[in-house]
Amino acid sequence: MTATDNVRQVTIIGAGLAGALVARLLARQGWRVSLFERRSDPRIETGARGRSINLALAERGAHALRLAGLEPEVLAEAVMMRGRMVHVPGTAPSLQPYGRDDSEVIWSINRDRLNRILLDGAEAAGAKIHFNLGLHSVDFPRQRLTFSNASGAHLGSRFQLLIGADGCNSAVRQAMAEVVDLDQQLETQPHGYKELHITPQASAHFGLEPNALHIWPRGDYMCIALPNLDRSFTVTLFLHHQSPTTQPTSPCFAQLVDGRAARAFFDREFPGLSPMLGSLEQDFDHHPTGKLATLRLDTWHIGGQAVLLGDAAHPMVPFHGQGMNCALEDAVALAEQLQQPGDIASALAAFTAQRQPNALAIQAMALENYVEMSSKVASSSYLLERELGKIMAQRQPTRFIPRYSMVTFSRLPYAQALARGQIQEQLLKFAVANHTDLTSINLDAVEHEVTRCLPPLSDLAQGRRC
Repeated sequence: MTATDNVRQVTIIGAGLAGALVARLLARQGWRVSLFERRSDPRIETGARGRSINLALAERGAHALRLAGLEPEVLAEAVMMRGRMVHVPGTAPSLQPYGRDDSEVIWSINRDRLNRILLDGAEAAGAKIHFNLGLHSVDFPRQRLTFSNASGAHLGSRFQLLIGADGCNSAVRQAMAEVVDLDQQLETQPHGYKELHITPQASAHFGLEPNALHIWPRGDYMCIALPNLDRSFTVTLFLHHQSPTTQPTSPCFAQLVDGRAARAFFDREFPGLSPMLGSLEQDFDHHPTGKLATLRLDTWHIGGQAVLLGDAAHPMVPFHGQGMNCALEDAVALAEQLQQPGDIASALAAFTAQRQPNALAIQAMALENYVEMSSKVASSSYLLERELGKIMAQRQPTRFIPRYSMVTFSRLPYAQALARGQIQEQLLKFAVANHTDLTSINLDAVEHEVTRCLPPLSDLAQGRRC
């Protein structure tokens, strides 16, 4: 027996963000890590890789990168966003700050830039990465994997522990479903998305604030724009695939047959944004229309053999900007559980028990946040609730923490943030009912309800850095 026979071995499928991070974390713990990716190396190949929407890095993801020793390198490639700049027809754009100051911001980062940093980090820690090898099948009883390369040839490999970090269309999840009932519940969304682009020259000419996430809310549809380092913006249109039966004339992608139709739509519905989109026709014609869905699983692992994390375990809609943050948090949690005494099966069970309720919570909040972004941000009642919430947060900072802050600027478990957020929302809605401004609201009475209904959170629970 050689010395390496006692080394724990792990095979990770999917060299995206979660896969590359968990590869680095486990390699640093002494695991022998093999990471497989069906696509080519993004550090060599350029161009579209199938995923849209810039990523919003928040505290959960930043904390994971901090533990991996990669946070400074990532933030050097990111753009600070202080809040939402809301563009409503007939009014001047208004900034709705995310937090109290620049300690409570989120960061816009290009997916490929982040992926390259994580891949370099995984290799530097000792992980072996194999590109252009897609998972073809898994033989769980024999612990064998079969991969296929670009030419269709099959290659075999054995595994001890298999981690599926291969995204929404996970091949590992499909293989697991062939041997156990995962109880998969798919909720497709009526909306799709299309990525567009604002050049640095256009954003400067039109004075687009570079340190904000821009939203053009229109009720059932909207556009958002996230900044890039060169002051360009990645714009995403969210729109129904088909008009709802109750609103047959409502705009939808099916009506926008080409870029010319899209230009007419933007001129009519987004007249302030349309002039900024110089390549709208070309972008619309050449960029695919993405689909959105939420997938919930009752089973995330098979004994001590295989486990899912990130989008492979819990695909969600992007409206809270937490998909990537949740996936990176998954990677940390799994690495920590695998460090605990006991067998691997117990570690995977503990990981599932820890993360599954929180995944369900953020999936629910992501769906709710679409309504907030597309409609509520422009409503007077929402703005009044928001102002009252700020006052309560000032008066009772350990009890009343806005749900967005709990999700985005802390590491409080998502399930707790959801539960506390529901209580806070009920308090605010009751308090502002039949009021048009703060002057007629009994602030002391509202504060009394806050202290009665919400126990204080410790600094540690809020995720503040020690």
